[in-house]
Amino acid sequence: MPQFTVNAARVDPYKNFKFRVKWDGNYVAGVSKVSALKRTTEVVRHRDGGDPSTSHKSPGRTEFEAITLERGVTHDVEFEKWANKVWDYKNAQAQTPTQEVSLKDFRKDVILDVFNEAGQKVLSYHVYRCWVSEFQSLPDLDANANAVAIQHLKLENEGWDRDTTVVEPTEPSFDG
Repeated sequence: MPQFTVNAARVDPYKNFKFRVKWDGNYVAGVSKVSALKRTTEVVRHRDGGDPSTSHKSPGRTEFEAITLERGVTHDVEFEKWANKVWDYKNAQAQTPTQEVSLKDFRKDVILDVFNEAGQKVLSYHVYRCWVSEFQSLPDLDANANAVAIQHLKLENEGWDRDTTVVEPTEPSFDG
């Protein structure tokens, strides 16, 4: 595992508004929000028979929360194409259905890259074996609203880890 070097000159934490999402080797257009990467490990409580007043705790199963991606509605069909690999309406409703799920490729690995204010990649996370459990093609439509139409993609996953090959970059300066 590579050693992390600390940039002693950097005192500000990274901002949460410069990021990109990638799958199938390509960045996905227009993603404006990604929910948190979160894992929870169950607590297994047990006690010894001779000690009735206290219990011991040890780690149990670890679960990874689903990740939700949001973006404005456009003509780009990447969200819909992936969602259709999990359940394809046209095939499911056909007179002689051939298949409803694309078992070969309904799962994808996703890369989440975070950038600093100068546009340099500073963090990267690899999210494993994602698949679409929920797809919202259109939001509620409201003629009295003044808002962007947002679509959602909820991705179940089997874990994630940080790409340790991405190291803290030397921050650029305007000094000559």
